[in-house]
Amino acid sequence: MAKAKKIPANARQFPLVDQAEQAENDLFSQHQSYEIPEYINGNLIHTLRAYQDKAIRNYHYTQTEIKPNPQHVLFNMATGSGKTDLMAGLILYLYQEHGYRNFLFTVNTNSVLMKTKDNLVNENSEKYLFQDKIEIDGKHIFIKQVERFPRIQQDNTIYIKLSSVQKVSDDLFVLKENTMGLSDYENQPVAVLADEAHHYSASTKSEKEAEKTWESAINKILHARDDKEQKNLLLEFTATVDFDKEVIYNKYRDKVVYRYPLNQFMFDGYSKQVKRIETSASDQDKMLNAVLLSQFRKYCAYAEGVTGTFKPVIMFKSATVKISLEANKVFNELIQNLNVTDLLAFIKRQQVLDSNDSSALSLAYDFYLKNEDQLGKIIREIKHDFDSRNVLNANDDKRGNMLEKGQYQALNTLENPNNLYRVVFAVAKLTEGWDVLNLYDIVRIEKEAGTNKSATMVEAQLIGRGARYYPFEIEGHKSYQRRFDNDLTNKQLFLETLHYHTMNEPQYLKQLVGSLKQMDLPTGEDKKNPPIEIKVKSSFKKTEAYKKGKIYYNEVVDVEDEWFDSIDKYGINHQTDISRNLNYGSREVSYQANAGVTETKTISVDRFDARYIKKAIQRLEFYQFDNLKKYIPLMPSMKEFIYGKNWLNANELNLFLTVPKDYKSTDVTPDDILNVVIELLKEYEVKFKSGYVKQRGTNKFIGYPINEYLTNYNKRVPKYDTANLFNEAMQKIDVYEIDDDFYVYEKAIVNKLEYELIERVKAHVNELKEKYQKSVYLLRMDENMHRESAKSEKLKLHQYGSRRNRSGEVTETHLQGFQPDFILFLENSDFYFQIFIEIKGMSGDRFISELWKQDLLLYMTDNQAEMEFEANEQNVRICGLKFYTKNDGQHTMEQLANLVQIKNQ
Repeated sequence: MAKAKKIPANARQFPLVDQAEQAENDLFSQHQSYEIPEYINGNLIHTLRAYQDKAIRNYHYTQTEIKPNPQHVLFNMATGSGKTDLMAGLILYLYQEHGYRNFLFTVNTNSVLMKTKDNLVNENSEKYLFQDKIEIDGKHIFIKQVERFPRIQQDNTIYIKLSSVQKVSDDLFVLKENTMGLSDYENQPVAVLADEAHHYSASTKSEKEAEKTWESAINKILHARDDKEQKNLLLEFTATVDFDKEVIYNKYRDKVVYRYPLNQFMFDGYSKQVKRIETSASDQDKMLNAVLLSQFRKYCAYAEGVTGTFKPVIMFKSATVKISLEANKVFNELIQNLNVTDLLAFIKRQQVLDSNDSSALSLAYDFYLKNEDQLGKIIREIKHDFDSRNVLNANDDKRGNMLEKGQYQALNTLENPNNLYRVVFAVAKLTEGWDVLNLYDIVRIEKEAGTNKSATMVEAQLIGRGARYYPFEIEGHKSYQRRFDNDLTNKQLFLETLHYHTMNEPQYLKQLVGSLKQMDLPTGEDKKNPPIEIKVKSSFKKTEAYKKGKIYYNEVVDVEDEWFDSIDKYGINHQTDISRNLNYGSREVSYQANAGVTETKTISVDRFDARYIKKAIQRLEFYQFDNLKKYIPLMPSMKEFIYGKNWLNANELNLFLTVPKDYKSTDVTPDDILNVVIELLKEYEVKFKSGYVKQRGTNKFIGYPINEYLTNYNKRVPKYDTANLFNEAMQKIDVYEIDDDFYVYEKAIVNKLEYELIERVKAHVNELKEKYQKSVYLLRMDENMHRESAKSEKLKLHQYGSRRNRSGEVTETHLQGFQPDFILFLENSDFYFQIFIEIKGMSGDRFISELWKQDLLLYMTDNQAEMEFEANEQNVRICGLKFYTKNDGQHTMEQLANLVQIKNQ
């Protein structure tokens, strides 16, 4: 009998994920209108990211649209993607929407347990994820850590028990006093949050149901209330699930509720880039290389304008505790004995070895050699920063406990300005639970290090954890996503890259690369990667289009405070008749369970008056007069803001609510009305803030000479040798030679989707040339053309006009301009045609967040008459297209064909 073909993990189907995805795209689905409740983000320190929002949306879908509601689900999310933030949000969601008060957090290691204690229950910790005061519906909610859920429970209280899975299992199977036995899980509903859940499938992996495994213990808890109306829940979280194994896939096939793989996490920019420095240097030489690179990284950060403390950390990874302690001793002696003569000799020796192939190390060596007269001072700084007091040996004993007191706190506060540690020596750190952000170098100590698949998989997991992004601050601004991927000044290389220093041994590297591919973890060797010069074709430079042609962008003007004289100037479409949905979910659980909420009706709220507006304003800090005045400079008083016809116009408002069909108007409580008004004013708050901008786009378009702004420029090609599925996700960038004269550059360094667009335009070139005899050119407007130049600000589009999209909805104001990716330049004897084209390879929430750009492009196309030009430029037409997406999913080329009046192919 033929052996069944192995199905790769990426090809597996997960019904819950698929159903939730379908519901997101179904215009008639109740789920599509669901919004993450404000009390979640309002009570968390960190605003949930788009993918975390989607995880909660998917879970909400399973608990409202699928019958029976799944008790057991799995969130399969990348290392570093913020699973604990998601847990905190889900705790609030389950408490408020489904009435769960008891939460058991369990994991297999004490280090993760300690970290999570700081995250969820330790209000004094810098890592605490909740706001100081948790408030839902005006009620103060308390979180209490317990060892046993109390029989009599206090109102407005969430109880959290944190325990290792070993202890949970022991307590369940070995009866002892003051521990939680099975009856405790039968008495009251419990939601179990099981972290690093791949450890709980021991019996599944062995394909036998042992009586007292961790897996068995968790399952007993899960099913302890199956005969009750409110059942126990199990929410599992892990980055690592071996779906390649049939038995694991079968267990989780119908339980996976959300997937956010590592490759997507890195593509979305929430991680550092990862580069490998492969060298034949000794362990001691690798140590010094890492120190020189780390210190140079620090100097670069401050030279690039990073403010606050920037402290890049190095981790030295050893095979055993004994070797780690030995390496620690060698390192301390190395720093203590460092001097100018030896350092110069070391650098010159490294320059003739393979270390010089590293782009990062080569730049660091050049820096130290150019500053030879300052080496004495630099070495003193190195000795100070890397003094033995700033070195942490954080190894675990066999039970997972730190060897010395205080090391846990030090290890988990490395980003703190008061934490001076620059180096960590460890064996088993970073495998699970460590969420340090400012780790920039990992050095593999070779002594006794394994080279088999098991060892390289541990290394790959280590790299994945170390790649978490560090939100350093530049010019007062923090970003939690990469911002310098295409930067030519090496900001990306030194501020947004993790370097893994490893050995240069072919067989081992083959194994490591295989492990990195298996994890879909994109890395590349840190080799010198000089930028490629992208030249304007000499043939194009000879054309009239180049010599006399112009590219058009709209002007911006300063906005005086007097302009902000009404609510509509902030992009708020405030009508006297306000229609809102009533948030009845938390009070109508039984109704939803029995009949669903597919049928609704709209009712008028007779009891609504200005008192609700005033009460809501009292509850919202933003609407305090002194704060509101910052955004509404013309507002004379709160009374005018509340009652003025140009503002909230409270006496004239009518409120209409969408409610279930069986609802009576008397079912709507004053709290319901107040909550609706609060949510409305919160939405207005966002628009007041985004709408108060000091510069705005105008309908006047200025022509800039093509020959001044279309220039040669340099760009690097990112190189990844472990990118697997990631290649498709990230739209891999490559170099393409384009001989056809319609493309004005000799080469195109573009991603696959951008090249697809070029090919689509190319297919129409002959038709276009028949209609536009003078010029048919495609211009790639790369952000690298005028980097660090004032010119780049001129070549941007800005919102103007009434800011309404094609559906007639008022769109939000966006201060920043943007540069569309391409301009199609057409010209005949009658007029000049400029068409902006923007590429979008993203989907979901990221795509939606960019739609304001598409609205602007389409607004230009639909409102040609509004545009103004210089007196001698009346034959100009400027248009924009819908975003171009994969395989022309939005029929952008059909729109183009209609605009330029050619046939669409």
